[in-house]
This record gives sequence, structure tokens and C-alpha cells, in this order.
Amino acid sequence: MAFVIGIFFSIGTYLILTKSLLRIILGTSIIGHGALLLLLTMGGLKQGGAPLLGAEAAPYADPLPQALILTAIVINFGTTAFFLVLAYRAYQEFKSDDMKKLRGPEHE
Repeated sequence: MAFVIGIFFSIGTYLILTKSLLRIILGTSIIGHGALLLLLTMGGLKQGGAPLLGAEAAPYADPLPQALILTAIVINFGTTAFFLVLAYRAYQEFKSDDMKKLRGPEHE
């Protein structure tokens, strides 16, 4: 699993360093998926019951990794949607998704 997480992070980093705005957005999304896999791996597979109040003192599974993963999924979806809206607006305004053209003529 560590190898797959490393592949996700390396592909995401490669895509972020390209010139196309759409590839940059895909790179951030892939890094987000790598972070989800990292949280899942670090949380591990726990055996036990549901952590309910009033239950007997039986061993229970830790709910924190599940809560972190669900939160990370929502944040990843929100940032990806926000980046796509910004990219669409930039494309409408400048008719290009090339980062060098979006920076302006003084940076070329």
C-alpha cells in the first residue's frame, strides 16, 4: 500500500508541475486520493464493536480514522469543484489554459 501511495503522490506532483491548468487540478485531486489512502493505511483494520455509549466494556473499533477519511473526501471534492470553476472562468476570460499565457506577457 505504501508503494501505491508513493505512486499517487509522485503522479500528482508531476501533474501539478505541468503547464496545463486542467492537469494541475487533476494533480491536486490525485494527491488528495493519495492522502486518503495514507489515512486509511495509518488507521489500520481494527476488530471490535461499534463505539456506543452505555455498551459493556467490550473492545471497540476506533472511529477517528473513519471520521478523518470522510472529512478528507468532502474537502477534496470541494477544492476540486472550486478549482474547476476557477479554471472554467479563467478559460472564458483568457481563452487558454496554459499557465504561461495566464501569467501575462511580462512573464514570457
